[in-house]
Amino acid sequence: MELIQQMDFSILNWIQEHLRCAFLDFIMPMFTALCNNGEIWIVCGLALIILKKYRKQGVLMAASLIVCVLIGNVVLKHAVARPRPCWINESFPLLIDSPSDYSFPSGHTLISTAGAVSVLFANRKFGCIALPLAALIAFSRLYLYVHFPSDVLVGAVIGTAVTIVTFKFGGKLYDLITENFEEKRKEPQ
Repeated sequence: MELIQQMDFSILNWIQEHLRCAFLDFIMPMFTALCNNGEIWIVCGLALIILKKYRKQGVLMAASLIVCVLIGNVVLKHAVARPRPCWINESFPLLIDSPSDYSFPSGHTLISTAGAVSVLFANRKFGCIALPLAALIAFSRLYLYVHFPSDVLVGAVIGTAVTIVTFKFGGKLYDLITENFEEKRKEPQ
């Protein structure tokens, strides 16, 4: 774990030494704020649910987001209890308030990846916009010094895996439920 933390800090320090600038100082807090509570992905999911053509994908996206929150924020953050880089290096000047929960995995990245992959499954054109947005949100967590790179990497892997599994198996369950509902609705009263 110590070797991973050393590599994580070397990447974070490289970002601060080579990429830090006034423009990114201004814009990165905005990218991170898009997903402080998953807002942007919740809105995307609701939009999909409202549109009949994408309702199934919207329901599956909502399921993916819920599973990701449970795995990441409810289970892993407390089980691993990894301190954030800004807690370890308290002298680093933060551009946002210091988060109060643990670092591993990155919840912003977990939810953003799950949301972006869900949007990609629903519509490739919009997915091509959602994926870079999720990547920028994930990078913002590194730039803002509130997550380690390994937190972000694991968040992205879990978010992708949960969404793939949800769409594969949840899609079949959704079809089964909606077919049964339609059959019941068509039965004479």
